[in-house]
Amino acid sequence: MISRDLAPVLARWAQSYPIVTLTGPRQSGKTTLCRQVFPDKPYMSLEPLETQSYARQDPRGFLGQFPEGAILDEVQRAPDLLGYLQVRVDQDSAPGQFILTGSQHFGLSAGISQSLAGRTAILHLLPLTLGELHRFPVFPQDLFGTLYAGGYPRIHDQHIPPERWLADYLATYVQRDVRTLLNIGDLGAFATFLRLCAGSAGQELNLNRLCGDAGISQPTAKAWLSVLETSFIVFRLPAWHANVRKRLVKTPKLYFFDSGLHCHLLGLQNADQVRSHPLRGAIFENWVAAELMKQRYHLGIAPEAYHFREVAGVEVDLVVRDGAGILLLEAKSGQTMDEKFLDGLKAVFNPLGKAYPQTPIRSTLVYGGDQPQLRQGVRVLPWADIETLRPL
Repeated sequence: MISRDLAPVLARWAQSYPIVTLTGPRQSGKTTLCRQVFPDKPYMSLEPLETQSYARQDPRGFLGQFPEGAILDEVQRAPDLLGYLQVRVDQDSAPGQFILTGSQHFGLSAGISQSLAGRTAILHLLPLTLGELHRFPVFPQDLFGTLYAGGYPRIHDQHIPPERWLADYLATYVQRDVRTLLNIGDLGAFATFLRLCAGSAGQELNLNRLCGDAGISQPTAKAWLSVLETSFIVFRLPAWHANVRKRLVKTPKLYFFDSGLHCHLLGLQNADQVRSHPLRGAIFENWVAAELMKQRYHLGIAPEAYHFREVAGVEVDLVVRDGAGILLLEAKSGQTMDEKFLDGLKAVFNPLGKAYPQTPIRSTLVYGGDQPQLRQGVRVLPWADIETLRPL
């Protein structure tokens, strides 16, 4: 298995906290990463029912097996264990004792806030970034193959056709995790809701339209969307909140963390269909936004990213705050550079600069071509160079 960008971050925090908690979607590589970084630690998965039963019925005895700590996988299966871990590390606060993993952040977050606050660092491992993907001996060479395959490690490590693996992943997710978190009677309606979310990715979230198209109530849609977020399937990008101009749109945008799953939910069956799909631009924008989020999470940084749009129509896909200032980012899937691609960036740059005169602001266009350029003060970046947008 390849190295992951989060590995040195995980190792570093284990030198400072007695517990490190690693969350992320199923099959993002959490177990593999933990066993790579901590090869000498005992490993125990709480997925098997007999192990869950032991941990729940005799938590002291269960933890007593590991006098020097351990990797405990899918720890949300035995949430009461967290309270006993609190007692354990309060008695001995030596760093790096336990590494906890979990695929359901909601299930973990409640227990952590109650029992492990101040005792654990929390990190997130998401599907592969483009840089991580390129560490495999074989990987997609072109843009549309990259978008179609996505970043779940098993697809690339085991050379599994994306459409086959993602279909199985989706079925398992719907049948298992959703039923664990929510009492959903009609899984078909939830599957429809998922596909409608895919069709809305890269757009401002219109919950009323989603409810109407899916035939569900707004409270149901909010609950389902919350499950998708806490399971690291989707994320919402809030609207820029600063009063740069008087009338800004306040609705968040919806994105998927993995472009392959996004394409699968849109019904695409090969990379060529991505190239000709009417939502190609939205698929590309979604991928760019997800890359920015994954890059930062894998560096242990909580992303501070927004989208910007005025009621009058001026918009920029992403506004990202980092240590170097503010990054204005536009995504265009076209392979030929067009001056019109820069319109939004140019329109937003000056008013934002006036609002934040002491903050460096840089503008970047990520496009589907392969020639880096500098146009009117805007850095034009080929899609394959997106790793260079890692925070400085």
